Amino acid sequence: MLDTKDENLQKPEENLKKIEEAPSTLVEKEVAQEKIDTEPSSLVEKEKSNEDALSEKEVIEEIDDQIAFNSEGDHNDEELEVNYEELDLESLVKELNSLISEQPIQKINDKVNRIKNSFSKQFSVLYDEKKSAFIEQGGESIDFKYSNPIKVEYNNLMKGFKEKRGNYYKSLDVQLNTNLELKLEVIDQLKELIKNGDAKTMYIQFRSIQDKWRAIGPISRDKYNNTWRTYHHHVERFYDLLHLSNDLRDLDFKHNLEEKLKLVVKAQELGEHHDINYAFKQLQLLHKTWKEEIGPVSKEFREKVWSDFSSATKKIHDKRHDNFRNMKSDYQQNIDNKNEIIELIKSIDVTKNNSHSDWQKSMKIVDELRDLFFKVGNVPKSQSETIWQNFKVATREFNQHKNNFYKKAKGEQSVNLDKKLKLIEKANSLKDSDDWENVTEIMKSIQSDWKKIGHVPRKHSDKIWNEFKNACNHYFDRYHKFKDLGSKEEQEVYSKKKDLLELIKVQASEKENKVDIETIKDYIEEWRSLGNVPFNLRHIESKFSKVLDTLFSKLSIDHKEKEMIKFENKMEGLIAQNDVRKLDEEHLLIRKKIDESVKEIHQLENNISFFSNAKSDNPLLKGVLKNISDHKEILEVLQDKQNFLKNLTY
Repeated sequence: MLDTKDENLQKPEENLKKIEEAPSTLVEKEVAQEKIDTEPSSLVEKEKSNEDALSEKEVIEEIDDQIAFNSEGDHNDEELEVNYEELDLESLVKELNSLISEQPIQKINDKVNRIKNSFSKQFSVLYDEKKSAFIEQGGESIDFKYSNPIKVEYNNLMKGFKEKRGNYYKSLDVQLNTNLELKLEVIDQLKELIKNGDAKTMYIQFRSIQDKWRAIGPISRDKYNNTWRTYHHHVERFYDLLHLSNDLRDLDFKHNLEEKLKLVVKAQELGEHHDINYAFKQLQLLHKTWKEEIGPVSKEFREKVWSDFSSATKKIHDKRHDNFRNMKSDYQQNIDNKNEIIELIKSIDVTKNNSHSDWQKSMKIVDELRDLFFKVGNVPKSQSETIWQNFKVATREFNQHKNNFYKKAKGEQSVNLDKKLKLIEKANSLKDSDDWENVTEIMKSIQSDWKKIGHVPRKHSDKIWNEFKNACNHYFDRYHKFKDLGSKEEQEVYSKKKDLLELIKVQASEKENKVDIETIKDYIEEWRSLGNVPFNLRHIESKFSKVLDTLFSKLSIDHKEKEMIKFENKMEGLIAQNDVRKLDEEHLLIRKKIDESVKEIHQLENNISFFSNAKSDNPLLKGVLKNISDHKEILEVLQDKQNFLKNLTY
């Protein structure tokens, strides 16, 4: 049982602190994790899996692919400031409502997914808790239903988000296709201009075509790069064939070169920027400007300027790649911590849980581990779902064992309920009886039997306990009232004891009167022979004991003998009064004093080792030895009292 500190619980408790003390820097990396997760998942996975440096060509292809992704729609590339795993259910719903109502639908998809993941995890935990509580109270798993207003609100918001997002992307798809058709028309116009253009007006027409191209909105990702390359190819053809207006062409080339050299410088500066994620996002904007807003340069500079720009691009890309690898290493600690928590949950041995108390202790440990799991920092998307599923499996297995226990306990509780109802019926049938001598023992036996019966279903527990308690209290209130009044014989006994007490007091007060041990024993014997007094007049017994103490103080007899006579008198008095409760209390008190004396003697005997080199007449050593002797005498008296109680019959 868990009351004896099962080995299965020692390991989780020992490891809780170790995980809680994991380096705080790992938690601080959560913001960086959010930066990574804002990137397209395919690109992130490619970055993480690529352990070798990419070629310059491959780097540019990745940048082009990213520009195509961003060109397809208006994506949110800002860093996430909210850690949704730290928000409760109500706060998550409030945040979701704010996002949907206040921000463009195309910018919030990633945030909504994060809210969805956090809400699902927390609600799953809440659902399991409610279900377990339902089963503990005697319900069947198949009958469990749980409705939560916050979940209803969340579902409605998610439904509205999906509809709004669906409508947006339907509209976007139509617009992307329309834009593609317009761009293809512009390319055809450019090809026609190159083939059949009027030399006098073709440059003006070319400018008009460029303006049309730039004015057209984004196209779909899969068509973006090929469409742009086709357009750019024909733009370069136009400039290469434009020989009638060399001045205009050269002027245009010069302007484009200046603009592209500016982009090269900006890219090189970004390569030194401390925030690599910011640098990479700005680099994408530079590439988009390079491709869509600046025309070609003369052939003699094309290769050189492009080489410088692509080299700066690769430098930023490589730094970002290294950053990903470093962050991946940091996240490994979070992965290890979460996996360790899962193993700790699995390691809890529930086979020794035989009571509700045992399961409460196990559930407390699981709750602590579960809270700790959610507090551990983020992990990469590639492993998040696997770890979450493993966590759910571990907690589900624990809950299954727990539910099986309470399902079995439910059957036992039904049997216990029947037993207790029979005791209630018996108590009710006896509660008005006047057969005090017989019924009192029966009622005590009923109370004892009640304590031995195990738990009943919680929904019946309070009701039947109050009914049983009322029946017992009704009887014993009547019984004590009867005992307080006392019989005629008990009243006579009180009168006789009162007279005897006065006589003994006189004997005790006379200094010249010598009292021996036999006289005191005769007093005690005569006092006991008189019988019992009414319950409400029992205080006379304590007065008798005080008078005896005065008489004993005049005797020069062995302390042990004196103590035992006084003790035996007191115990015989309790037996005569049938005061079982006080007799039991005396048992416990003496046992406690014996334990304390034994410990004190052991401690004093250990202290003697400090005097190993002391002389026998050392006053400190003598004091310790005297103390040991005194405690042994006390212990001897206590043990005699304990033996006396063991031989009593009551």
